Amino acid sequence: MSMSIGSVHNRDSYNVYSQLSSGKRINRAADDASGLAIAQKLLRNQTGLDVGAQNTRDGMGALNVADGAMDGIMDSLQRIRELSLRSMNGLYSDSDRESFQTEINGLLEGIQSTAKATSLNEQKLLDGSMADLHLATNPSGGGMDIQMEDVTLQALGLEGYDVTGDFDLSVLDRAMDKVSQARGNMGAATNRLEHTYNYNLQASENLLGARSRIEDLDIPKAVSEKQKQQLLSQYKNLMLRRQMTEKGMIARLFQ
Repeated sequence: MSMSIGSVHNRDSYNVYSQLSSGKRINRAADDASGLAIAQKLLRNQTGLDVGAQNTRDGMGALNVADGAMDGIMDSLQRIRELSLRSMNGLYSDSDRESFQTEINGLLEGIQSTAKATSLNEQKLLDGSMADLHLATNPSGGGMDIQMEDVTLQALGLEGYDVTGDFDLSVLDRAMDKVSQARGNMGAATNRLEHTYNYNLQASENLLGARSRIEDLDIPKAVSEKQKQQLLSQYKNLMLRRQMTEKGMIARLFQ
């Protein structure tokens, strides 16, 4: 019987010391199988939210890059429109219009270069090759699909735009409207991503708290249990010594 009690006592002492050293109530499945399963599920969802938050930040970064590029494109379009209006003035000669067109050609080349070169992590953002940008913002891999605009000269209808002859200014206005609308859509998407990012952080923190309540050790209670085990150990040793003393006394009586 004493061996059985001692075995249980040693096991309980080992569990207490293991828990105190790790700060965890659950260190193995045998400690709390159902609690461990729940904690692992919470950890999976928490990790998914954390990764989703990182993906969201990456998405906001991509949209900021794209918006900055389109801001430059819009500046170029504004300048092209200004030169186009000047070329419509009858006070300017054909030579003047050719000078305007030379500057316009440089601006158009800049727009095309920006549309073709704007990228993030080697992914082109504004040349039409990425119709939809999928962002995995939740633990299941779902999230948001953001339409990325094609702002090449062909897509804007500005390929071959020339003010030295007859030209249609409304073509330029439609191109500017398209870029403005694209920037507005990206701004709205950025706001949605910011909301998603904040939600993921808050939800992850809540899951961490829930997991902590399941897994973490109640330190005061564990210390009390440790002291209890120490007292039991001392009592056991005292009883053993007393028992040995009594046996010795009995043995001497029969000598």
